[in-house]
Amino acid sequence: MNMQDYPSRDEREELSELLQQYENLRSGRSHSFIEEDAFEKIIDYFDDKDDLGKALEVAETGLEYFPYSSQLLVKKADLLLATRRYKEALAILQHAELYDSSDINIYILKTEAYLALDQQEKAVRLLEEALVLFEGEEKVDLLFELADVYDDYEEFDKVFDCLKIILEQEPTNEEALYKICFWTDFTGRNEESILLHKKIIEDFPYNELAWFNLAAAYQGLKLYEKAIDAYQYAVVIDEKFDYAYRNMGDAYIRLRKYKEAIESLQKVLELTRPEEVIFEAIGHCYHRLGKFAQARFHFRKASHMNPGDSKLYYKIALTYINEEQWESAIKQLESAMRINRNAPEYNLALGECSMQLGNYKEAIQCFSLVVRSRPKNVSGWEALIRCLIKAGYFEEAHTQSLAALLATDEKAVFYYYISAALFANNKSKEGILQLEKGLEKAPKLLRKFLDLNPSILQNNAVVDLLARYKKTKKI
Repeated sequence: MNMQDYPSRDEREELSELLQQYENLRSGRSHSFIEEDAFEKIIDYFDDKDDLGKALEVAETGLEYFPYSSQLLVKKADLLLATRRYKEALAILQHAELYDSSDINIYILKTEAYLALDQQEKAVRLLEEALVLFEGEEKVDLLFELADVYDDYEEFDKVFDCLKIILEQEPTNEEALYKICFWTDFTGRNEESILLHKKIIEDFPYNELAWFNLAAAYQGLKLYEKAIDAYQYAVVIDEKFDYAYRNMGDAYIRLRKYKEAIESLQKVLELTRPEEVIFEAIGHCYHRLGKFAQARFHFRKASHMNPGDSKLYYKIALTYINEEQWESAIKQLESAMRINRNAPEYNLALGECSMQLGNYKEAIQCFSLVVRSRPKNVSGWEALIRCLIKAGYFEEAHTQSLAALLATDEKAVFYYYISAALFANNKSKEGILQLEKGLEKAPKLLRKFLDLNPSILQNNAVVDLLARYKKTKKI
């Protein structure tokens, strides 16, 4: 509250006197004449104190003395709206319009009444007609009202249109600049937003919100370099513009410029209250840079802020998996799975760690859960079959490879897995046939087959088959 919001001593005394005069009037004691604007002040006094019943009583008393006062009628209608007496409010507003059709509040309150009565079409018609009657600031107020009605009515493109008209009239209107950023993203009208904000910037080059909106529209079109340039202008004009740094960080991440992204996101942490999502994003950047300890540090910070988010424990686990610290990864995955037991990616990672530690039964259990919950997902099947082969369950690996082929609409990679399982089970002839099918369908996936058993390259039949394929330039 500003100093001018506090009533001065003179104003308090005047108000006290008016209230006394009003009470005298009500009780029939002698009183001096109360002016129309004095009634308005008394109404506002009770309205501010949330005593709507008393405020309404004052409005009605005032109208006994000033029956043609559109101001008092508008005040009464406003109070009726606040007490949800919408039809009565509309009737009063119709009355007020006869005395003063140029009062913008009549249109705004009528709109509120129509919306409350679920009559959006009437609200739209009323405001569209009223737009012709008003200019300047009042027209802008009506356009904001109309934008809200269109929002309520789910005519989202028309919300954008209203805000665009406001900015064509008042290019630096802050409320419109804030709102149009959201609606540009929501309606996808990025090209229009770019043209609009470029025009504003031509006339007002130091308007940081216009630069921000321009950047956000470029970002919406995935033109990340252009977005970053525009955000840079926004933060030069306002070096504490945390949202510009935040979005810039996101744009850098999209361009895989992780160091620059970290700088932008660190700036957000300096300027605002720390947020889980920022720590998580910084962690992601460090992870991509291969700095796993720093990634962990930031994921942990995010996790302290939101201990119920299982995904953060999973992300910490992945940093340990990258460092082959299987035991530490398992601890984090167990924390994640206490919150979300059946998440396929958690089971996949836990299976991988268990397999690396030689705990094949636990690993197979985890991978089987993944396959059951996502039968069309290739990576779950691959992990299960790899684990079965490593554990020496060659028959089962063969069976599961056939099941995977069926479940994934014959993904070629599983011919290689069938082949590997057959070779491991000393069924070389059948293994060669399946390897040939794999090479026919997807020669580039041969590496998966060789990774399962590198010593297979000592098998003459395999070497001959690969040599034939090399000649035909298929691999």
